Amino acid sequence: MGVGMPLADRKGKEFSEQPKETNSKSKKGRRRHRKASQVQKLFETCKEVFAFGGTGIVPPPADVERLRLVLDSMKPDDVGLSPEMPYFTMPVTQRGPAITYLHIHECDKFSIGIFCLPPSGIIPLHNHPGMTVFSKLLFGTMHIKSYDWVVDAPCTATVNANHAAMEPPGIQLAKVKVDSDFTAPCNTSILYPAAGGNMHCFKALTACAVLDVLGPPYSDPNGRHCTYYLDFPFANFSVDGVSVPEDEREDYAWLQEREEKPEDIAVVGATYRGPKIVEK
Repeated sequence: MGVGMPLADRKGKEFSEQPKETNSKSKKGRRRHRKASQVQKLFETCKEVFAFGGTGIVPPPADVERLRLVLDSMKPDDVGLSPEMPYFTMPVTQRGPAITYLHIHECDKFSIGIFCLPPSGIIPLHNHPGMTVFSKLLFGTMHIKSYDWVVDAPCTATVNANHAAMEPPGIQLAKVKVDSDFTAPCNTSILYPAAGGNMHCFKALTACAVLDVLGPPYSDPNGRHCTYYLDFPFANFSVDGVSVPEDEREDYAWLQEREEKPEDIAVVGATYRGPKIVEK
């Protein structure tokens, strides 16, 4: 999901001119000083990987792997974060603890940002229409559950006799892709427009930071609107012509689109204060 806020204008400190150094050791020091940050490397890689991207366009496998390797190597220090920061100790409200989003970069091709979740922070089940999404857990332990649509499954269902009080309209069959706890350091997760768990939800079991790259980003004018869902066990409903072996039913669920943004999510924007991106 994408929640952004403009980066604040911040002037760097001015340093007085230093005497010129001629020895090789000093030259090496200057070369080290000019070395690009990991965030800059991530930005440059995203520019190349998503250069010809658009809705539903997945980068070539070699480019997906290249971006994954950059994200796999990133650590909290690379973005100026630690679990002791105030983002990860937000007070609990009736809706649960607030989640902070740090906006790093967004253009029409991709976006980069970080979700900071205190313990028990939840990002409800939502989709990523036409996007390829990379999520890197920088620290913490998080439960992730994700689904993909079952292709050609009927889009409506009748209520099972045992759940006659429930009458949600327009539910659709989905298959569970992931339902597990993840603890950093771990590999970057990747989801695709029609595979890999395009609908997912997060629950922070400890303080967590998730670095997200979306290609392309959410855009209402371009039909990439974030939709939230409710999920129901497969056994709750029955549809003519749809059957699943009893021992596999836990691998399927019915998803229903939510008409409004869930009340149990509170996301606030904050200024990213880690290494800055230099656009060349």
